[in-house]
Amino acid sequence: MKIKWYGHSCFLLTDSNGSTVLTDPCDPSYGYEIPPMHADIVTISHEHNDHNNISILRGNTEIIRSPGEYNVKGIHITGVETLHDRSGGALRGKNTMFIYDMDDMRILHCGDLGMIPDEETIAKVGHIDIMLVPIGAIYTIDDLEARELANILKPKVVIPMHYKTPKLKLELCPLAPFIDAAKDCRIHNLNDCEATITKMSLGEDRVLILRPYDAERDE
Repeated sequence: MKIKWYGHSCFLLTDSNGSTVLTDPCDPSYGYEIPPMHADIVTISHEHNDHNNISILRGNTEIIRSPGEYNVKGIHITGVETLHDRSGGALRGKNTMFIYDMDDMRILHCGDLGMIPDEETIAKVGHIDIMLVPIGAIYTIDDLEARELANILKPKVVIPMHYKTPKLKLELCPLAPFIDAAKDCRIHNLNDCEATITKMSLGEDRVLILRPYDAERDE
């Protein structure tokens, strides 16, 4: 499958059959270039405008906004309710983590996860191969909590998201503290917005660093 990062929490996941899932499309006012596109499925972790810009969608799209079990285009999706803050959702509400079963792998998109989930929620998530996890703190978990979550769920691949980059017009913590926290992992900086991962190439305890999509460079 291909995983393409458009910046912030927005990824395009494409399986070997060509079916596509777009996650948390960001409003352009935050600085990221997300072109108009078609996706078979869009998942929205919560209704903040740096995560729910469905105006970019073209064609028929199944939009998933809440916890539950879904089957679309041969892709099984599980939405698990979590919190966007450490105050029971009182500050920023609830958040949905989505698990996608694609190409015999399980990919977890954490959305704007605000705290480490409890044991019951972790049990609902289950086995994970690839984890897309926020690390930028302030509105989500931070670098150390992201590493703690990885130690709990034990994904084979971790891809950080939702952190400060030169493009982002929002104050978040940068990537560097997470790299320090993940020194015990194999860290691969791809200098690309896209990675291709198969069941055979998963490896063990890897961190993949993508760069945000750039319209001039990547088209």
